[in-house]
Amino acid sequence: MTEVKAQAKFQRISPKKVRLVADMVRNMKVDAAQDQLKISTKKSAPVVLKVLNSAVANAKNNNKLAEDDLMVTQAYVDEGPTLKRWRPRAFGRASQIKKRTSHITIVVGSKIKPKAQKSKSKESKSDTKPTKGKSSAEVNSNKKDK
Repeated sequence: MTEVKAQAKFQRISPKKVRLVADMVRNMKVDAAQDQLKISTKKSAPVVLKVLNSAVANAKNNNKLAEDDLMVTQAYVDEGPTLKRWRPRAFGRASQIKKRTSHITIVVGSKIKPKAQKSKSKESKSDTKPTKGKSSAEVNSNKKDK
């Protein structure tokens, strides 16, 4: 499965607010996610839409993937640096205001998954016992006797 990502760093919006929108589009097809973001009234929706469009453009131009086959495989928001400002308060005090920033990452990938190889089944734990110096031939012969 080919995956392509796009990032928007140092966006001046709280990560908590952006995560609401990122959770909304995760595991959606790209065209459905774009429609959802266009009609959303959240402040962070245009920013997330811009990152999604960038990821789709990266997939089309750099990896030659078809836009119809793409879906949002991962969408996560990390916290960036916090700008600290001061606000005057009563009685000559000051309180801190934290202006948070976000790093938004969206990963898109094609829906078509490669076929997984079949794995050999392992023996259950009840069949395997510590051998204490016995060779594998002696252990196998003991299993056949049971």
